[in-house]
Amino acid sequence: MASTTVVIDMPVERTIQQHPNTSSNDSIPLRNRSNQNQVTFGDFEEDTGAAVDVLQRWNYPRINIYRLAAIFFAFLNFGMNDGSYGALVPYIEADYDLSYTVTSLVFLSPFAGYTVAALFSDRLHLFFGRRGIALLAPSCKVVAYVVIATHPPYPAVVAILALAGLGNGLVDAAWNAWIGGLAQTNQLLGLLHGLYGLGATISPLISTSMITKASLGWWTFFYLMAALCLLEVVIGSAAFWSETGTKYTDVNRANGEEKGMTRQALKQKVTWICAGFLLCYVGLEVSLGGWIVNFMIRVRHGEPFSSGMTATGFWLGITVGRVILGFITAKTGERIAVSVYLLIAVGCELIFWLVPQFIVSAVAVSLLGFFIGPIFPSTVIAVTKLLPSDMHVAAIGFSAAIGGGGAALLPFAVGAIAQAKGPATLQPIVLALLALLIGVWLTLPRMPKHVHRS
Repeated sequence: MASTTVVIDMPVERTIQQHPNTSSNDSIPLRNRSNQNQVTFGDFEEDTGAAVDVLQRWNYPRINIYRLAAIFFAFLNFGMNDGSYGALVPYIEADYDLSYTVTSLVFLSPFAGYTVAALFSDRLHLFFGRRGIALLAPSCKVVAYVVIATHPPYPAVVAILALAGLGNGLVDAAWNAWIGGLAQTNQLLGLLHGLYGLGATISPLISTSMITKASLGWWTFFYLMAALCLLEVVIGSAAFWSETGTKYTDVNRANGEEKGMTRQALKQKVTWICAGFLLCYVGLEVSLGGWIVNFMIRVRHGEPFSSGMTATGFWLGITVGRVILGFITAKTGERIAVSVYLLIAVGCELIFWLVPQFIVSAVAVSLLGFFIGPIFPSTVIAVTKLLPSDMHVAAIGFSAAIGGGGAALLPFAVGAIAQAKGPATLQPIVLALLALLIGVWLTLPRMPKHVHRS
């Protein structure tokens, strides 16, 4: 459901650096040479024969512009998938006459797909390359969405959502890892997850409008999702058509130094702290986004459309927070900024819980989303500052994969508790998770101002 990254170790290609007047297309790829400096395209050394690490940029080679656009579109769809559940859950529950616990299976089921993606993503890259991922991942989602759009029995909905989880898991793994291998990765990852948030913002608005304004069944929303993912197949496969399994194997498996990087990252305390932190954070984000509409209808007695808009407000707050607060975070540093954001989020949650008015709750949950929005990108940046650069992809991938477990398990647990104690239990659970996040975050070591290099 939420963003989950499977670890794919991506070594950096090396080239014989050309004279500035020489065409970049003539650069000669080499295998690893030890003890060389890391540079990006556009940086040249006086010694034209020196072997150096080369990081591709988002705009060089030029094909990367189209690949980045395709990845951004994929993450927009990814966010629309995750953001829609909060708005659709009350209608799914009423349509099939389900309990909270049974309804919560829509959150748990995709985790099976994420697990399969974690086990086989790297192998799929070796056989089919990124072209294969660009074809297979959205195709899995197209099949799942078409089945759901036929309004099948509820067990079939739960089962097929595992296939959608597989598609989203492959997308998240491959494209986070690919962007992680580019120059200016922090900025690009911020944009990537901002687009995820944008998708999660607009999908409750679209799905709620289709149901309450156009009087359509909840399942008709998945016709739209199937069409968007079909477009994702076309755009993604065209952008990555040259990225075959043979090419991926040549670049990623001929490099002996990169083997075992995941194992080395898992020996670092920072990796496990960030993994535990994201487990709680992503679980909090998806639990709140997934159950807020139900809470507003059942506890705050809101109308279905206005209650659905509170989910839009929450995801919009996350998206705007990632954009605006990112500048403040860069000035103050991640350790202080995230601590302050979490303390303010606790205040917003207390208002949300203790003031029983619909408007106040809607504003409070939007502000809560705003202040927790930059936490995921800040965690990624913390990893880059605290660990050597050659561990970044492995450590970030593992941490986000654990976060995906929180996205499946915690919303399911919230639903099970709500079944026994009522939907009002959402509030103390969210407050407890915020307090836990503060405690885990403060266990991180002090961070340097700049990215840690090997």
